[in-house]
Order: sequence, then C-alpha cells, then structure tokens
Amino acid sequence: MTLQDIIESIEELSEEDQELLFELIHKRRGEVRRGEIAANAQETFQVIKAGTAKRGSFEDVKTY
Repeated sequence: MTLQDIIESIEELSEEDQELLFELIHKRRGEVRRGEIAANAQETFQVIKAGTAKRGSFEDVKTY
C-alpha cells in the first residue's frame, strides 16, 4: 500500500473518524517517543554508573 493509497483511504472516512484516527496516531507517536526518551535516560544512567560519562560544557561535548 502506498502513501497515496493510505491518504485516499483516510479521505474516504467520515470527518469524525478522521479526527479519531489522527488523535490515535498522535497518542501512539507520543508513546513511542516517551519510550525512546526512557531508553536514552536508562542508557545515560548506566554510563554514569559505570563512570564512563564525559563531562564538560556544551561546546566540550559537541567537540567530543
């Protein structure tokens, strides 16, 4: 199924169903993003705990 096929299918839905679909997609994207943030935080905590975290200013970290 192409993106265009999906768009056309969505356009065939009622306005109410389209809004519900968009809300559902938005919520799921938020959940995925929260999961990514949690995974990054966990990795950061592990690096800090292991003592291998680099410290410094933003410029230092950017250069590293």
